[in-house]
Amino acid sequence: MKIAITGATGQLGELIIQALLTHIPADNIVALVRNKTKALKLKQQNIELRHFDYDSPETLAPALIGIDKLLLISANEIGRRTAQHQAVIEAAKNAKVPYIAYTSLLRANTSSLGLAQEHRETEALIQASGLTYTFLRNNWYSENYIAGVVQNAASGQLFSAAKDGKISSASRTDYAEAAAIVLASTNHDNKTYELAGSENFTKLDLAKFIEKASGKKVSRIELSASDLTHGLQQAGLPETLISVIVDADIQTVEGAMYSESKDLEQLIGHKPITIQSQIEALFTVD
Repeated sequence: MKIAITGATGQLGELIIQALLTHIPADNIVALVRNKTKALKLKQQNIELRHFDYDSPETLAPALIGIDKLLLISANEIGRRTAQHQAVIEAAKNAKVPYIAYTSLLRANTSSLGLAQEHRETEALIQASGLTYTFLRNNWYSENYIAGVVQNAASGQLFSAAKDGKISSASRTDYAEAAAIVLASTNHDNKTYELAGSENFTKLDLAKFIEKASGKKVSRIELSASDLTHGLQQAGLPETLISVIVDADIQTVEGAMYSESKDLEQLIGHKPITIQSQIEALFTVD
């Protein structure tokens, strides 16, 4: 049984491979990478490396020869994902890969998030391909919020346009564990898993978590979407990233980040890590 992972040197890809190693031998794992020099750690773990570049379609099908299961981790170039994913799906068909799993987005078929469209298109391409599949619809990563926690504590401010919208994010570690379990086991054919944290929070809760963990006063500053956009522009963030951040907050108000699904908890067999515990860990001195 050969299991191949795209984006194997990315943050999620590396975590999935490490989780897979607890279930299957290293020689059953194939890391599909654009740059092998960035994958030396994986090579040292006796994991096979194969060159795999979305922008060089001729590299795709040869890299998938002999693969029994393929995990397509969604590409990171927003606006180019559908075409890149389509190339991978076609290559999988040509290489006679029987099964593909795809890291999609929570409720991709109905989500109001701007990011959802490329996930919807990819899911449709996979279903039309005739390949056996599993859709791993990941909600927002808690790390997306945690990235700014230290700065929030230092400034005493957490800017938001999410109002009191509920967020059911989860850690990359838990999403990775779920993906590894699906890849290493059976009975997941043509299933869709809505993956999200088992607890939810608001941006006001987030400010309180940071305040408690850091010991510093942190206030949530609620802004309009246009004011938040302007502030992020002033901070020098790329326009594409600003669009994603602001859209996420706007759609949080509409419930896009909230889920009552327990698919993640059931797959991994334990409660997902809470964002509060992740924040506490940031301020814990060994």
